Amino acid sequence: MLTRRISSAVILLLALLLLMPGAASAADDGIVRVKSAYDMSETVDRLRKDIAAKGIMFFDEIDQSKLAADAGIELAPSTLLIFGNPPLGTLFITADPDAGLDWPVRLLVFQDDKGQVWVAYTDFAWIAKRHGITTRDKEFKTASDVIGSITSAVKE
Repeated sequence: MLTRRISSAVILLLALLLLMPGAASAADDGIVRVKSAYDMSETVDRLRKDIAAKGIMFFDEIDQSKLAADAGIELAPSTLLIFGNPPLGTLFITADPDAGLDWPVRLLVFQDDKGQVWVAYTDFAWIAKRHGITTRDKEFKTASDVIGSITSAVKE
């Protein structure tokens, strides 16, 4: 009986650890969250510099908190970065046009209510599963490696 309780507790603890923000893999929602070691401005700057250094096309930076403020809504700092590598990203769309919903790549940089800055993105394995794409494993791995490298520029 005691062994069963301990086993149940261990299983519950492992499940909670996997679902914690910043976990190495995406939770069931497909979102990977990386805790930043820097404030908002420095996090965004470091990410943009790393994207540029990799020769990746940068499309836009959207200050969501400014958009909210302009609409009279208070929102904690939140910035969306949009970028991609067309020769790689468009391969996902050729496999399934709906994959265009997930490309170009988006990184959300936001500050939580405790002042901690996070970087969030959609896990590429989750995107492949979402769209039922089974013919682009190498490309999805490449995209996963690149986004992991980019977010490592700010990882705590």
